[in-house]
Amino acid sequence: MKKPKVLILRAAGTNCDAETALAFSLLGVGAERVHVNEFLKGRDSFLQYDVLVLPGGFSYGDDVGAGKILANELRSLPDFKVFVDSDRPVIGICNGFQVLVKTGFLPESEGGRQAATLTFNDSGKFEARWVKLKINRDSPCLFTQGLPEVIELPIAHGEGKFVVESEGVLRGMKEKRQVAIQYEGGNPNGSVEDIAGITNAKGNCLGLMPHPERFLTSWHHPSRKGDPVGLEFFRNALDYVKS
Repeated sequence: MKKPKVLILRAAGTNCDAETALAFSLLGVGAERVHVNEFLKGRDSFLQYDVLVLPGGFSYGDDVGAGKILANELRSLPDFKVFVDSDRPVIGICNGFQVLVKTGFLPESEGGRQAATLTFNDSGKFEARWVKLKINRDSPCLFTQGLPEVIELPIAHGEGKFVVESEGVLRGMKEKRQVAIQYEGGNPNGSVEDIAGITNAKGNCLGLMPHPERFLTSWHHPSRKGDPVGLEFFRNALDYVKS
Protein backbone atom coordinates (compact mmCIF):
# COMPACT_ATOMS: atom_id res chain seq x y z
CA MET A 1 0.00 0.00 0.00
CA LYS A 2 1.19 3.53 -0.82
CA LYS A 3 2.44 5.41 2.23
CA PRO A 4 0.24 8.31 3.39
CA LYS A 5 1.39 11.72 2.20
CA VAL A 6 1.79 14.08 5.15
CA LEU A 7 1.88 17.87 4.94
CA ILE A 8 3.36 19.98 7.74
CA LEU A 9 2.38 23.55 6.95
CA ARG A 10 4.81 26.24 8.02
CA ALA A 11 5.02 30.01 7.90
CA ALA A 12 7.34 32.71 9.19
CA GLY A 13 7.72 32.04 12.91
CA THR A 14 6.78 28.35 12.85
CA ASN A 15 9.32 26.48 15.01
CA CYS A 16 7.98 23.00 15.75
CA ASP A 17 7.85 21.63 12.21
CA ALA A 18 11.10 19.62 12.52
CA GLU A 19 9.96 17.86 15.71
CA THR A 20 6.64 17.08 14.06
CA ALA A 21 8.39 15.65 11.01
CA LEU A 22 10.46 13.47 13.35
CA ALA A 23 7.26 11.97 14.78
CA PHE A 24 6.23 10.71 11.36
CA SER A 25 9.78 9.60 10.56
CA LEU A 26 9.77 7.41 13.67
CA LEU A 27 6.60 5.82 12.28
CA GLY A 28 8.25 5.14 8.93
CA VAL A 29 6.60 7.94 6.96
CA GLY A 30 8.28 10.99 5.49
CA ALA A 31 6.49 14.32 5.97
CA GLU A 32 6.79 17.34 3.70
CA ARG A 33 7.37 20.70 5.39
CA VAL A 34 5.87 23.24 3.01
CA HIS A 35 5.62 27.03 3.38
CA VAL A 36 2.12 28.53 3.11
CA ASN A 37 3.36 30.76 0.27
CA GLU A 38 3.45 27.70 -2.00
CA PHE A 39 -0.31 27.44 -1.60
CA LEU A 40 -1.00 31.16 -1.81
CA LYS A 41 0.90 31.28 -5.11
CA GLY A 42 -0.92 28.22 -6.46
CA ARG A 43 2.18 26.04 -6.68
CA ASP A 44 0.78 23.41 -4.31
CA SER A 45 -2.62 22.11 -3.21
CA PHE A 46 -3.79 20.67 0.08
CA LEU A 47 -5.69 18.03 -1.84
CA GLN A 48 -2.44 16.31 -2.84
CA TYR A 49 -1.98 15.19 0.79
CA ASP A 50 -3.59 12.67 3.13
CA VAL A 51 -2.74 14.25 6.52
CA LEU A 52 -2.35 17.92 7.45
CA VAL A 53 -0.48 19.23 10.50
CA LEU A 54 -0.46 22.86 11.63
CA PRO A 55 2.52 22.82 14.01
CA GLY A 56 3.44 24.99 16.96
CA GLY A 57 5.41 28.19 17.00
CA PHE A 58 4.64 31.87 16.60
CA SER A 59 3.40 32.30 13.03
CA TYR A 60 4.06 35.85 11.88
CA GLY A 61 5.23 36.71 15.38
CA ASP A 62 1.65 36.39 16.68
CA ASP A 63 1.09 39.96 15.45
CA VAL A 64 -2.56 41.07 15.77
CA GLY A 65 -3.16 37.91 17.85
CA ALA A 66 -1.76 34.39 17.96
CA GLY A 67 -2.38 32.56 14.68
CA LYS A 68 -4.64 35.27 13.23
CA ILE A 69 -2.62 36.14 10.12
CA LEU A 70 -2.10 32.52 9.08
CA ALA A 71 -5.78 31.87 9.74
CA ASN A 72 -6.74 34.69 7.38
CA GLU A 73 -4.44 33.28 4.71
CA LEU A 74 -6.00 29.82 5.02
CA ARG A 75 -9.52 31.24 4.80
CA SER A 76 -8.56 32.62 1.39
CA LEU A 77 -7.67 29.15 0.09
CA PRO A 78 -10.81 27.18 -0.95
CA ASP A 79 -9.06 23.80 -1.01
CA PHE A 80 -8.20 24.14 2.69
CA LYS A 81 -11.91 23.95 3.56
CA VAL A 82 -12.36 21.11 1.07
CA PHE A 83 -9.53 19.22 2.76
CA VAL A 84 -11.04 19.60 6.25
CA ASP A 85 -14.51 18.67 4.99
CA SER A 86 -13.15 15.58 3.20
CA ASP A 87 -12.66 13.71 6.51
CA ARG A 88 -8.87 13.64 6.13
CA PRO A 89 -6.92 13.99 9.42
CA VAL A 90 -6.09 17.56 10.44
CA ILE A 91 -4.27 18.40 13.68
CA GLY A 92 -3.38 21.86 14.93
CA ILE A 93 -0.87 21.95 17.78
CA CYS A 94 -0.51 25.04 20.01
CA ASN A 95 -0.20 27.82 17.40
CA GLY A 96 -1.89 25.43 14.99
CA PHE A 97 -4.84 25.18 17.40
CA GLN A 98 -5.00 28.97 17.54
CA VAL A 99 -5.08 29.03 13.74
CA LEU A 100 -7.90 26.47 13.47
CA VAL A 101 -9.99 28.39 16.00
CA LYS A 102 -9.46 31.68 14.19
CA THR A 103 -10.34 30.18 10.81
CA GLY A 104 -13.70 29.23 12.30
CA PHE A 105 -13.20 25.48 11.75
CA LEU A 106 -13.00 24.79 15.50
CA PRO A 107 -15.47 24.84 17.10
CA GLU A 108 -17.82 24.42 14.15
CA SER A 109 -20.35 27.20 13.64
CA GLU A 110 -22.83 28.32 11.03
CA GLY A 111 -21.14 29.86 8.03
CA GLY A 112 -17.66 29.19 9.38
CA ARG A 113 -17.92 32.11 11.77
CA GLN A 114 -15.30 32.32 14.55
CA ALA A 115 -17.13 31.36 17.76
CA ALA A 116 -14.22 31.04 20.18
CA THR A 117 -10.67 32.18 20.70
CA LEU A 118 -7.46 31.43 22.55
CA THR A 119 -6.33 34.39 24.60
CA PHE A 120 -3.74 35.36 27.21
CA ASN A 121 -3.15 32.98 30.12
CA ASP A 122 -4.71 34.01 33.43
CA SER A 123 -1.23 34.01 34.93
CA GLY A 124 -0.24 36.84 32.59
CA LYS A 125 2.92 34.99 31.60
CA PHE A 126 4.24 32.34 29.25
CA GLU A 127 3.62 28.85 30.70
CA ALA A 128 6.10 26.09 29.85
CA ARG A 129 5.79 22.84 31.82
CA TRP A 130 4.43 19.32 31.79
CA VAL A 131 0.72 18.91 32.54
CA LYS A 132 -1.65 16.03 33.16
CA LEU A 133 -4.47 15.63 30.68
CA LYS A 134 -7.75 13.74 30.68
CA ILE A 135 -8.65 12.01 27.43
CA ASN A 136 -12.41 11.96 26.96
CA ARG A 137 -13.18 8.45 25.75
CA ASP A 138 -16.61 9.37 24.35
CA SER A 139 -15.11 11.89 21.91
CA PRO A 140 -15.17 10.94 18.20
CA CYS A 141 -11.62 12.32 17.84
CA LEU A 142 -9.55 9.90 15.73
CA PHE A 143 -6.24 11.20 17.13
CA THR A 144 -6.97 10.17 20.73
CA GLN A 145 -8.32 6.69 20.11
CA GLY A 146 -6.73 4.07 22.36
CA LEU A 147 -4.89 6.55 24.57
CA PRO A 148 -4.90 6.07 28.36
CA GLU A 149 -7.54 8.07 30.22
CA VAL A 150 -4.85 10.28 31.80
CA ILE A 151 -1.63 11.25 30.04
CA GLU A 152 1.16 13.81 30.37
CA LEU A 153 2.37 16.24 27.72
CA PRO A 154 4.34 19.50 27.81
CA ILE A 155 2.79 22.92 27.17
CA ALA A 156 4.53 26.09 26.01
CA HIS A 157 2.22 29.03 25.35
CA GLY A 158 1.31 32.56 26.34
CA GLU A 159 -2.15 32.60 24.73
CA GLY A 160 -3.68 29.25 25.64
CA LYS A 161 -6.85 30.26 27.43
CA PHE A 162 -9.78 28.81 25.46
CA VAL A 163 -12.96 30.91 25.68
CA VAL A 164 -16.25 30.83 23.76
CA GLU A 165 -18.51 33.68 22.72
CA SER A 166 -21.57 32.26 24.47
CA GLU A 167 -22.90 29.47 26.65
CA GLY A 168 -24.72 28.19 23.58
CA VAL A 169 -21.43 27.47 21.82
CA LEU A 170 -20.13 25.54 24.83
CA ARG A 171 -23.40 23.64 25.14
CA GLY A 172 -23.26 22.66 21.47
CA MET A 173 -19.68 21.42 21.85
CA LYS A 174 -20.69 19.24 24.78
CA GLU A 175 -23.72 17.83 22.97
CA LYS A 176 -21.51 16.86 20.02
CA ARG A 177 -18.79 15.48 22.36
CA GLN A 178 -16.23 17.85 20.86
CA VAL A 179 -14.27 18.41 24.07
CA ALA A 180 -11.55 15.83 23.41
CA ILE A 181 -8.92 16.72 26.02
CA GLN A 182 -9.08 18.54 29.36
CA TYR A 183 -6.46 19.61 31.89
CA GLU A 184 -6.41 17.27 34.89
CA GLY A 185 -5.42 18.39 38.36
CA GLY A 186 -4.51 21.95 37.42
CA ASN A 187 -5.48 24.39 34.68
CA PRO A 188 -2.37 26.26 33.43
CA ASN A 189 -4.14 29.04 31.56
CA GLY A 190 -7.74 29.46 32.76
CA SER A 191 -9.48 27.77 29.81
CA VAL A 192 -13.23 27.36 30.24
CA GLU A 193 -14.13 23.85 31.43
CA ASP A 194 -10.37 23.07 31.63
CA ILE A 195 -10.38 22.57 27.86
CA ALA A 196 -7.01 21.62 26.39
CA GLY A 197 -8.18 20.29 23.01
CA ILE A 198 -11.32 20.13 20.90
CA THR A 199 -12.38 18.19 17.82
CA ASN A 200 -14.98 18.67 15.14
CA ALA A 201 -18.13 16.55 15.13
CA LYS A 202 -16.69 14.12 12.58
CA GLY A 203 -13.57 13.62 14.70
CA ASN A 204 -11.05 14.15 11.89
CA CYS A 205 -9.94 17.64 12.97
CA LEU A 206 -8.24 18.21 16.36
CA GLY A 207 -6.80 21.33 17.92
CA LEU A 208 -4.85 21.13 21.19
CA MET A 209 -2.51 23.36 23.18
CA PRO A 210 -0.19 20.63 24.58
CA HIS A 211 2.64 19.37 22.35
CA PRO A 212 2.47 15.64 21.47
CA GLU A 213 5.51 16.05 19.19
CA ARG A 214 7.61 16.78 22.28
CA PHE A 215 6.99 13.35 23.83
CA LEU A 216 8.12 10.89 21.18
CA THR A 217 10.52 8.81 23.28
CA SER A 218 10.79 8.05 26.98
CA TRP A 219 13.88 10.30 27.09
CA HIS A 220 11.73 13.35 26.41
CA HIS A 221 9.97 12.97 29.76
CA PRO A 222 11.61 14.65 32.81
CA SER A 223 11.64 11.32 34.67
CA ARG A 224 13.11 9.53 31.62
CA LYS A 225 10.38 6.92 31.77
CA GLY A 226 6.86 6.25 30.64
CA ASP A 227 5.27 5.44 27.31
CA PRO A 228 5.78 8.20 24.72
CA VAL A 229 2.08 8.83 24.24
CA GLY A 230 2.72 11.80 21.98
CA LEU A 231 3.69 9.44 19.19
CA GLU A 232 0.25 7.81 19.32
CA PHE A 233 -1.51 10.95 18.08
CA PHE A 234 0.42 10.71 14.83
CA ARG A 235 0.16 6.92 14.61
CA ASN A 236 -3.63 7.19 14.86
CA ALA A 237 -3.69 9.61 11.95
CA LEU A 238 -1.67 7.26 9.76
CA ASP A 239 -3.72 4.21 10.77
CA TYR A 240 -6.90 6.10 9.93
CA VAL A 241 -5.66 6.94 6.45
CA LYS A 242 -4.44 3.40 5.82
CA SER A 243 -7.79 1.93 6.86
